[in-house]
Amino acid sequence: MQTEAPPLTAVATNGTRILLSDGRELIDGIASWWTACHGHNHPHIVAAVKRQLDAMPHVMFGGLTHEPALTLAARLASILPGAGTDDALGHVFLCDSGSVAVEVALKMAVQFWRNRGATRNRIVSFRYAYHGDTMAAMSVTDPDEGMHRLFEGYFPAQILAELPRDAAGRDAFDALLARHRGTVAAVIVEPLLQGAGGMKLHDAATLRAVRDTCRRHDVLLIADEIATGFGRTGTMFACEQAAVVPDIICIGKALSGGVMSLAATAASGRVFGAFLSDDPTAALMHGPTYMANPLACAAANASLDLFEDGAILRRVAAMEGELRAGLAPCATLPGIADVRVKGAMGAVQMAEPHDIDWLRRRFVDEGVWVRPFGDIAYLMPALTIGPRDLARLCRAVVTVMGEWAQRGA
Repeated sequence: MQTEAPPLTAVATNGTRILLSDGRELIDGIASWWTACHGHNHPHIVAAVKRQLDAMPHVMFGGLTHEPALTLAARLASILPGAGTDDALGHVFLCDSGSVAVEVALKMAVQFWRNRGATRNRIVSFRYAYHGDTMAAMSVTDPDEGMHRLFEGYFPAQILAELPRDAAGRDAFDALLARHRGTVAAVIVEPLLQGAGGMKLHDAATLRAVRDTCRRHDVLLIADEIATGFGRTGTMFACEQAAVVPDIICIGKALSGGVMSLAATAASGRVFGAFLSDDPTAALMHGPTYMANPLACAAANASLDLFEDGAILRRVAAMEGELRAGLAPCATLPGIADVRVKGAMGAVQMAEPHDIDWLRRRFVDEGVWVRPFGDIAYLMPALTIGPRDLARLCRAVVTVMGEWAQRGA
């Protein structure tokens, strides 16, 4: 707090723009932490929330239900990976944030085994993973690459693995699950794109290897699609690109179009079946106060409306090419280790990061809102951003990173 620069004051948002109190206008290059997938203040979502506000802003979701939640759960079940098959993720738990969705998923996995008479309490996660800031979510986040090292010893010890990117990696991962088979409840993975851990990419074959190894050792697979879901990687959900259907999936961030905080954890019939019992203690005991908030559910239903004609995913396909072309000049700059693009995400990785605060100020000077962290300067703008605004974002990254390279020379 002593060294952090004072935050800028935002007074309004619209589309891809953030208006500051001093009159400056910034192009939002990160869609408010990847949530505003349709841009800010989309009229269809705003209108849906206003209608719901007049009818019922909130009601507890214990012993009561409501149409926005029922509709949303059914719609999610119909589009999540595996929809229409025996593996469908047809049982949806609506909560209030991505970290809570991960907490619920981990509790589901551990209690799944307990309800079946086994004690399997440990979770396997991967190097560079980031799954949230609450306690169990911290425990499956990379302790070295993340920001939770100070809390070591506070949260439960889990098992950190390398992603099985090649034959040797697959053999090592298989051996790890074999060694811990009696204690591991689940493996959790961010499909194709590890977001806050550094915008690290892996291919569909790696994700399939994770799934196949979990099946071989009868370990549940949790897909954390909080960052990757809703079109960010080029398909509605990243798992689709590998034809992988997890046992449990976590979604959030863009779920409500960046308007209200909302997340969900969805489970397969197999997982749900372990909680069906005459014994009340077999129930999943988790109940956030604002779970299934009607305003948030209304926003999410309106956001799903905007995906239905396929135009957004077609725009993401075009954005991938625009990002590749726009960020390519960064690859020739001194001090740049890598430039990578996937769907509507573009990242420039610095070999030796420095001057992060200077970078952030310079991006604002260029009229864009881009927030480098660690060794990464990245773009994850609204999926509806036009080519002109996206080109301006890319030019700003190239310009500022070029100046950064000169400062470090």
